[in-house]
Amino acid sequence: MTIKPLIILPDPVLRQVSNSIETVDDEVRRLADDMLETMYDAPGIGLAAIQVGVARRMLVLDVSRDDEDKTPLVFINPEIVASSDERSVYEEGCLSIPDYYAEVERPAKITVRYVDRDGKQQEKEVDGLLATCVQHEIDHLNGVLFIDHISKLKREMVIRKFTKAARLRGSKAL
Repeated sequence: MTIKPLIILPDPVLRQVSNSIETVDDEVRRLADDMLETMYDAPGIGLAAIQVGVARRMLVLDVSRDDEDKTPLVFINPEIVASSDERSVYEEGCLSIPDYYAEVERPAKITVRYVDRDGKQQEKEVDGLLATCVQHEIDHLNGVLFIDHISKLKREMVIRKFTKAARLRGSKAL
């Protein structure tokens, strides 16, 4: 397994819409394993393929606590097929927007249809933190970031901060 470099805001790759995966083969499973390794190393609880520069519709998650056994999940071509009217608010962060957190309101419960790492169609009803994470990562597959769910003023401040940091990193490379 390989730890892949993370794509960081303001990289325009994060705004790409990811393409469906036609066949679940060894290459797709290897990407899933690399993504899990990258997510655990970061450390994080969710990662979409686009965050490692691969515009494919796949995400990995593990919302287990540190004192629990790891429970890695792989969702290929995930889509939300139902969501509750009940809402929940979580403070979200993102590996592609390091050290920035904001409260985001989303449906409290969703049903997600996806293909698993064995190529089998699955449907799962999830709630709580897992529901929030699935929605956050599916947003990534559609070129949407969690900061798109906060006020325009806060979003613009975050984008300016990361754009300035990217310019500074670029000038140090010269």
